[in-house]
Amino acid sequence: MSTKIALKDVYKAFGPKKVLNGVNLEIKKGESLVVIGGSGTGKSVLIKSIQGILQPEEGSITIDGKEVTNLSLSEQEEVTKKMGMLFQGGALFDSLPVWENIAFGLLHEKKMKKSEAKKIALDTLKQVGLAPEVGESYPSEISGGMQKRVGLARAIATKPEIIFFDEPTTGLDPIMADVINDLILKCVKEIGATALTITHDMASARKIADKIAMLYKGEIIWSGTIEEMDKTDNEFVKQFVNGHAEGPIKMEF
Repeated sequence: MSTKIALKDVYKAFGPKKVLNGVNLEIKKGESLVVIGGSGTGKSVLIKSIQGILQPEEGSITIDGKEVTNLSLSEQEEVTKKMGMLFQGGALFDSLPVWENIAFGLLHEKKMKKSEAKKIALDTLKQVGLAPEVGESYPSEISGGMQKRVGLARAIATKPEIIFFDEPTTGLDPIMADVINDLILKCVKEIGATALTITHDMASARKIADKIAMLYKGEIIWSGTIEEMDKTDNEFVKQFVNGHAEGPIKMEF
C-alpha cells in the first residue's frame, strides 16, 4: 500500500509550551490509524496540523507525497476538499435542518445544486441507519446518538479520501458507542477512505484500528497492531491501555 499521510520531525509549540515534539508518523492509503494518549498530549494539534489549520514550526507533512505545510490559500482549499471530519461534540449547525448539515460540504465546497445535494444527504442518512424524514429535523430535536450519526453522515457525504475522527464515542453510552464504531468501520471501508482517529476509548480503538500509535508528551512513543499492543513491553502503553494509576505516566494537576 502506498503512503497517504506522512509526518516527519514535526514540531509545534504555543509560546514556551511544546505540544508536538518531533512527531514521525505514516498512514497507508485505506488504513485506519488510531492515535491514543491522555488529555493534553497533542492529539488535536496533530490533526489540525495535518488539516492545515495549524502550521508547524519545523518538519514535513505530506499527503499523497505532496508537501502541505505553508500552502497558499487556494492550494490549501484543494487539499481540504480531500478531507472529512467527525467532531467530538458533533458541531452541527443549530439553525440548519439535518439534511443541510450533512450537505454542507456539497453545497459550499462542491457548489452542488440544492436538490442534488439534498438527495445525497438523505441517501447518506440511510447509510448511518437513520430514516430520510430525520433530514427535516433540527439538531436540537434529535438525541445525542443521532447527532453523532448525522455528524458521521456529514463527514462521509463528500466521499472524502481522508476522514478524521475526534473522540467519536465521547458522551455516548457503551451500546451507542459500539453502534458508532460499527458505522465508522462500515462507512470508511465503503468509500475506501484513509482514517485517522484520536481517542482515549480503548474499546473504540480496538474495534476500528488497523494500527495504533501512542502519543505522549508530543512524541509517538510506540506504534503497531492490536496484537502487538497486547504483547508489548512498553510500560507507557501497558499503563494507558489497562487504565492503571500506577506507572510511568504521571497525572499533572
